[in-house]
Amino acid sequence: MKLSILDVGQCGFDGPRLAELMREQLDATVAQASTATEAKELLASNQYDLILVNRLFAADGTSGTDFIKKLKQSGDSTPIMLVSDQADAQEAATQLGAVRGFGKSELDSPRVL
Repeated sequence: MKLSILDVGQCGFDGPRLAELMREQLDATVAQASTATEAKELLASNQYDLILVNRLFAADGTSGTDFIKKLKQSGDSTPIMLVSDQADAQEAATQLGAVRGFGKSELDSPRVL
């Protein structure tokens, strides 16, 4: 069974780049949502193995950690990773229940996979 990933809040440059990496290296299917509303709609009708959340949503500036907090409070148990190079943002996300994520500067690193 293919790994299914929901990618939330990426910009038009990083979103496709991240999706391509996940498809090529992990043979994953990747759904993308620009906003929290779009993400919630996708989560209501699909199961995902991982949710990747941008630190700040490119479409509307929504805080990725706020999104993670609300998702965790809703009872969703899907593993979540924050996409950010900022250590303080990663720490905040893990304190909310996310798995330690990675930054966009690391996309070419084997650690990301």
